[in-house]
Amino acid sequence: MAQKGVQLDRETFSCCICLDLLKHPVTIPCGHNYCMNCIKTHWDKEEEKKLYSCPQCRQDFTPRPVLVKNTMLADLVEEMKKTGLQDAPADHCYAGAEDVACDVCTGRRLKAFKSCLVCLASYCKKHLQPHYDSPTFKKHKLVDPSNKLQENICSRHNEVMKMFCRTDQQCICYLCSVDEHKGHDTVSAEAERTERQRELEVSRLNIYQRILNREKDLKLLHQEVEDINVSADETVEYSEKSFTELIRLMEKRRSELEQQVRSQQKTELSEVKELQEKLEQEITELKKSDAELKKISQTEDLNQFLHNYPSLSPLSESTDSSSINPHPRRHFEDVTDAVSEVRDKLLDVMEEEWRYVSLALRGVDDSLSPPMAEVKAEARAGFLTDSQGRTVDPNAWRTVLGGGKKSKSRKKRQSYVVHDWSQICEEDDWSQPCVHEGVWSQQEDWNDWS
Repeated sequence: MAQKGVQLDRETFSCCICLDLLKHPVTIPCGHNYCMNCIKTHWDKEEEKKLYSCPQCRQDFTPRPVLVKNTMLADLVEEMKKTGLQDAPADHCYAGAEDVACDVCTGRRLKAFKSCLVCLASYCKKHLQPHYDSPTFKKHKLVDPSNKLQENICSRHNEVMKMFCRTDQQCICYLCSVDEHKGHDTVSAEAERTERQRELEVSRLNIYQRILNREKDLKLLHQEVEDINVSADETVEYSEKSFTELIRLMEKRRSELEQQVRSQQKTELSEVKELQEKLEQEITELKKSDAELKKISQTEDLNQFLHNYPSLSPLSESTDSSSINPHPRRHFEDVTDAVSEVRDKLLDVMEEEWRYVSLALRGVDDSLSPPMAEVKAEARAGFLTDSQGRTVDPNAWRTVLGGGKKSKSRKKRQSYVVHDWSQICEEDDWSQPCVHEGVWSQQEDWNDWS
């Protein structure tokens, strides 16, 4: 159990890059801890692409994070060093089935820290030290641990392949260059690596430039998405407001018309009732007079008949019959006709103008639709021709349901839409049983309806 606890402690306070206890520990933004020099070296390799990543979780950071020593973690590491636990390698330091093992270790071998391309062997930290200390190994090429070192040995001559045959595009040893590859275009592997490295750098530079261009395009597309959403939301909000205002004004006129019709109805009914009362009173008087005359006419006494006849009261003046129209009245049919004509005109306006709205919607994407100038020209030509194919003079259209004024322009593009509805409804006299000639004025766009 104690051994297991020691292993956990060392794993917790070890750098995953050098696999040793943390030296000058730093914590990067993702929360992982490294030796300051280890993470600096790792990020120096990523300096060209200006994108710095965590070796463990691969999270990217831009710009390069500022490294600050984690004093609390440093104190804990120092406490561990005082216990001497760092001298006993933890299980995670030993080579596993998939790890590169040190070729010098005996018994249970440690993980290799570096591989030497000259010695063709891999070394742990302890056995690698002579390559750093002895001048004999100063020119040896050290690389990351690799299990493929034997692939650098020529299978025919058992020599290190330090040459490259450009003719056959393969690595060869020096003996191959004077044997089966004699006369071929051969160079040192180092020279070929330098040449191809230069080509790779050019390719990477081109890729980096393309990434920058695509990121710029992507940024423009993001802005385009935002602009489309904002424009669509504003258009929907404004159209809803405009149509609500139009409906409100129509409802107001409907209510006013209803009140005026009811008022006129009340006035006419009052006149008719007054005339009815006069006629009924006259009929009553006439019936009374007729009864008196009948009574006298039936008197058999001659003297009594002659005595009562002068006492008859004269008939009252008859009501003028010319005030009563013998033909059926039209009453409010003229108003009904006027409202019907207004309705038909409004429906025609909506049908004609909606063509422009539909064309404008199809013209939003200029890459898929005709240019907006052509759209506007087509729309204008369309709604300046009535349903019978006759050309309409826009200068002759001045008011709808009443005299209107030419509205002030609010946008650059110009089209023909109906006059300001609020002004029309305020100026028009709906009490008159007639409909004024429909007239339009020049407006800038559909938004001027409200």
